Amino acid sequence: QVQLVESGGGLVQAGGSLRLSCATSGMDIFSINTMAWYRQAPGNRREWVASTHSGGSTDYAASVKGRFTISRDNAKNTVYLQMNSLKPEDTAVYYCNAMVMAGREFNFWGQGTQVTVSS
Repeated sequence: QVQLVESGGGLVQAGGSLRLSCATSGMDIFSINTMAWYRQAPGNRREWVASTHSGGSTDYAASVKGRFTISRDNAKNTVYLQMNSLKPEDTAVYYCNAMVMAGREFNFWGQGTQVTVSS
């Protein structure tokens, strides 16, 4: 079982920056195949934002590429999402996800952290 706790959300003006953190417990982060961030705006489906894989590669949704950076600190068992040049359309609840392959795929979720970008 993997527990995830997000932090770092808040209110920021358009063009500003925030850094989200996702602290993991229950499993060493280097044993987790993929750590990812998703977001869900009111009335919308949850959408994938970015992923960092155990081999070191990263992927980004087109809407955030060049503005957001995902990273992981294995020593701190923490994943970060640095968000720059924020736009009002980035407003959403951001969720941390851990995907573990152990015979089959297991997914774990945090409780979410609110990010609000004012225009």
